Amino acid sequence: MSRTIIAPSLLSADFANLEKAFEMLNKSEAEWIHLDIMDGNFVPNITFGMPVIKSLRKLTGKVFDAHLMIEKPERYLHNLKIVGVDVLTVHYETQIHLNRTIDLIKKIGMKAGVALNPHTPVSMLKDIIKEVDLVLIMSVNPGFGGQKFIENSYSKIAEAKEMIIASGSKALIQVDGGVSADNAEKLIAAGADVLVAGSYIFNHENPIAAIKTLKGIS
Repeated sequence: MSRTIIAPSLLSADFANLEKAFEMLNKSEAEWIHLDIMDGNFVPNITFGMPVIKSLRKLTGKVFDAHLMIEKPERYLHNLKIVGVDVLTVHYETQIHLNRTIDLIKKIGMKAGVALNPHTPVSMLKDIIKEVDLVLIMSVNPGFGGQKFIENSYSKIAEAKEMIIASGSKALIQVDGGVSADNAEKLIAAGADVLVAGSYIFNHENPIAAIKTLKGIS
């Protein structure tokens, strides 16, 4: 069994029928469910907030992996814990006091991650890498699903893996954007531990089989 974690992104699900999407996810081999939370400011899109997450939490026991694409995310950390988020990732680009935010996420009782936009160098994480549980490499520009994968992401993943090993960090590397069966093997070889896939899974004629395919690649 592959050790790679598959995290289907709800951004590509049918928002008019999320209960059906969760029925599928609960039957699948996906361990995590990726929640893209957007505020219309940091990225040009708006998705969902606390009431929706609270309702969805009742539909599954799987890990809720929240990716905050919002300004001043520190305002919402406690509420996200209350509604059932397990892994919480904030963007490096939104943070003045990143260490303080990461520390608070962990103190509240969640795993803490930091995301990097495609233009942000991995080297920016060298002073925080031992403190985080997750590094999210954005392989598209954040804000919308279905975008084309940015090829430079492979080298960023490899660089992040080298930094994690050299520092003794236990952080996982997550990749989000344009992930499919076509590039999953190369992503894992570069060092990815968690694959976020939206369009590939939810637009597939058999989403459970699509997840199984990703899970079987190692």
